[in-house]
Amino acid sequence: MPDSIRTPLLKARREVIFVDSQEQLDDAVAKLAAYKGPFALDAERASGFKYGQRAYLIQVARAEGEIFLIDPVAIAPNAETALFTELARLLRTDTWILHAATQDLACLAELGLTPTKIIDTELGSRISGLPRVGLGAVVEHFLQLGLAKEHSAVDWSKRPLDQGWLDYAALDVDVLHDLSALLIEDLASKVKLNWALEEFEHLLNFRPKPEKPDRWRGTTGLHEVKNQQGLAIARSLWLAREALGQKLDVAPGRLIPDSSISYVAKNIPASRPELANSKSFAGRASRTYLDTWWAAIDEGKRSRDLPPLKLAATGIPNHRNWPSKWPKAHQRLICTRHFVTQVATQHELPIENLVSPETIRQICWVERETVTVEEIRAELASFSARHWQIELIAEVVAEAINKSSAFASEKNEEESKS
Repeated sequence: MPDSIRTPLLKARREVIFVDSQEQLDDAVAKLAAYKGPFALDAERASGFKYGQRAYLIQVARAEGEIFLIDPVAIAPNAETALFTELARLLRTDTWILHAATQDLACLAELGLTPTKIIDTELGSRISGLPRVGLGAVVEHFLQLGLAKEHSAVDWSKRPLDQGWLDYAALDVDVLHDLSALLIEDLASKVKLNWALEEFEHLLNFRPKPEKPDRWRGTTGLHEVKNQQGLAIARSLWLAREALGQKLDVAPGRLIPDSSISYVAKNIPASRPELANSKSFAGRASRTYLDTWWAAIDEGKRSRDLPPLKLAATGIPNHRNWPSKWPKAHQRLICTRHFVTQVATQHELPIENLVSPETIRQICWVERETVTVEEIRAELASFSARHWQIELIAEVVAEAINKSSAFASEKNEEESKS
């Protein structure tokens, strides 16, 4: 819809109450309990500013009544879940409506707030086939309203919170009831509602991915370090940055960037003064904690536990190496991708919401000339595919694998003619 006919929404359309004490929280719970229906929820974190992912603001509203903006830090500085027991009990009595639920479920769970039923308007919009699924775009599509999003990346840990930020936060839940109602109608009209409901139920089992043991290897630019001593220094610096970030509750990247770690790992300083004169350590936090960084570098220099240049491979090989080393597996993969993409296109679904790329790779890696539909059904289920996904793709995946050799030959012939 053109901006000229889109209605801008700058403030919530009902009363907004800020809650920053236990007494006010108890009052909010009582008022919310007096109304019926699902709870619209959202949470604001300080990603990129603070070390953790705790919630610094929680927005709650039912279809009727006030919007409550709850300051969990003021109420429970140490994230004491017991202080939110009554709110948690109330929130478990009805459906939660969230947009991009996986972004908020973990930080809400830290306070003991867990759902029994979910509607995710972002996930539902994906299944509906909308080309853009951010909250602003979806609200514009269904409600013809322009939603302000200019405060989405601010430091929500700051106190006092700016009134403009609070207005923005209230908007996020003010629209969710109307939005979810229209989205459900849309999904039903496209015969996709049951698919979405399965996905929403699956969200109840969502848990963040466990952290990898060697996270330091993900440091940007580290692939350019070609010796074990440099890797040992990078590891030591990364761990020191992580520990200091946790102690200060500051996002590690705000202390020293990845580029500083990689630079030192490639250009090892001989002394503390040399480190102090390095342009890569010119930031304020770099200077303030220079002793910490030098101690970490010195520890890396003296380490006898040198990390290998590359970790031993686990799981299936990287699919980028399949064409040259495992051509039959590659044939199965390209054929299966082709068939599954056709199904996704036919049903106006993002392919990643139909089946995860990793699941397809796992199935295609298995060496076999033929496979039955029932075998594929069982394999998809073992990778947590939902019933609706299995029904849509089990047959085509089996067909793709069974035809992969002939399909690959046809593709090669087409490419040679073009």
